[in-house]
Amino acid sequence: MNWQKFFTAFMAAFIFLFVFGFLWYGTLMRGAHEEVQALFRTKPDFPWLILGHIVMAFFFTTLCVRFVPAGGLGASATLGILVGLVYAGPHLISFAVQPLTTKILCGWIVGAVIQFAIAGAIVGAIYKPAHPRPVRS
Repeated sequence: MNWQKFFTAFMAAFIFLFVFGFLWYGTLMRGAHEEVQALFRTKPDFPWLILGHIVMAFFFTTLCVRFVPAGGLGASATLGILVGLVYAGPHLISFAVQPLTTKILCGWIVGAVIQFAIAGAIVGAIYKPAHPRPVRS
């Protein structure tokens, strides 16, 4: 593993996930979240928010590096779409047990798919091996 590329890809993923999260969930979906204000904190607890983004970025970067060894935008973006779709499960469960609106549910699912597809493309572009590995039979 190329640790320098891994760290660079991880940091890029973290920054992107954090900024996208702020723009999508904190700005674009603000109105939808305000419809059910009682379910959310009045102000985010930033240390936990940052830690959550670090955990997502680290393990997502690890998944891309480990399971897309050839690197590249397309394959890592595809993995990102699949990871975003995995997030749909917990969002559907939250919708089943909390009084969330369908607007929030759809926004969370679409946001996760877009967020991780782009994050995958970023990681794939950064962590692309200099020379592709030869295929052995």
